[in-house]
Amino acid sequence: METTPTETMNCCEGLRASITSRRALLLGGASFAAWAYLPKFARAADGRDPRLVVIILRGALDGLATVAPIGDPDYAGLHGAIALTSSGPNAALPLDSFFALHPSMPEFARMYRDKKAAVVHAVATSYRDRSHFDGQDVLESGFAGPGRVQSGWLNRALESLPRGERVTSALAVGPTTPLVLRGTAPTVGWAPVALPQVADDTATRLAELYSHRDPALAAALTQGLALDKAAQGDDMKPKPGTNGAGAMRLVARGAAKLMTADDGPRIAALAFDGWDTHANEGGPVGRLAQLLGGLDGALAEFESGLGERWRETVVVVATEFGRTARINGTQGTDHGTGTIALLAGGAVKGGRVIADWPGLKYANLYQGRDLAPTTDLRAVMKGLLHDQFGLAERVLAETVFPDSAAVKPMQGLVR
Repeated sequence: METTPTETMNCCEGLRASITSRRALLLGGASFAAWAYLPKFARAADGRDPRLVVIILRGALDGLATVAPIGDPDYAGLHGAIALTSSGPNAALPLDSFFALHPSMPEFARMYRDKKAAVVHAVATSYRDRSHFDGQDVLESGFAGPGRVQSGWLNRALESLPRGERVTSALAVGPTTPLVLRGTAPTVGWAPVALPQVADDTATRLAELYSHRDPALAAALTQGLALDKAAQGDDMKPKPGTNGAGAMRLVARGAAKLMTADDGPRIAALAFDGWDTHANEGGPVGRLAQLLGGLDGALAEFESGLGERWRETVVVVATEFGRTARINGTQGTDHGTGTIALLAGGAVKGGRVIADWPGLKYANLYQGRDLAPTTDLRAVMKGLLHDQFGLAERVLAETVFPDSAAVKPMQGLVR
């Protein structure tokens, strides 16, 4: 199946989404956000102090290649040369008798064995078209359709938490401030910052340049530089030749360093680009393998960097939609529907793949081409927010994910 002109156009929308404002274009790196208050339970007598990290993979992750249903008799024929197997040169890491993990993720496999990681398979947002731009909007806004709001569901969840003492740091990381943590409420202030991709002197010059033209941007850059230095020690400086996989680890290391502090952020959002694998996706080695290796390393950085905080942490990895079940003529996969969500952390009730498996026979594929989604991603996020932070089901249905009362929180994701 060849990539269609429509899908090529939709890929370009991903670029448009990354440069939606002059500020985002100038910064070209990532953004930190300041969450003004700790939740009251952060200082509770029982010592409970949970953390949540949301990682957005922009470009649409091939869930069938990441967590392969090797027990499904139709999988190998659909994924062809890049299909993973239980043994041989394309061998994957076994999770159970049916599912196996991509070999580039040994750290996640270890967490899974330790029951600190889980997979939700055949999952999707409510979006059913194939535009990156609109798919990411739905994923991060929390609404059923695109173009509804300029705030994100995670930001609205923050606003719903009981206010504790005032602090000055929470965190959002991505090529632009991720919509999932974007909002206008007075409890949240934003501070764009240059990550390692943008040198300190460049950001300083930008701050000087805009001190008169755009004081808000100049102030944000100045504050961002200070936060950037706090998040980066000598071990955070990018190494020569660092690729996208290495950058994921660096970003995670900096985020963990801030989140482990007593007065640091409890909630973070990170966004990683580049998951649009239309060509040369690869099996156990190749482009997807490199990306998954970077993601795996980022999860390991959170585990090591958070230390004792890891025990009460959940990291959730999500993407805007999946990819086609059948590979195309360029050994890649096109825009699809059903995919996976990954959970990791000491608070995760792990060691399992959660799936209402729809099967991969042609008659069972969505529109004859995609893994059919059987789980709403909002159910996963609702379950995590309820169990980690005690948000009521009504708040989740009306405020965090508006008009979603029919989507019930998934239970039992957190210990």
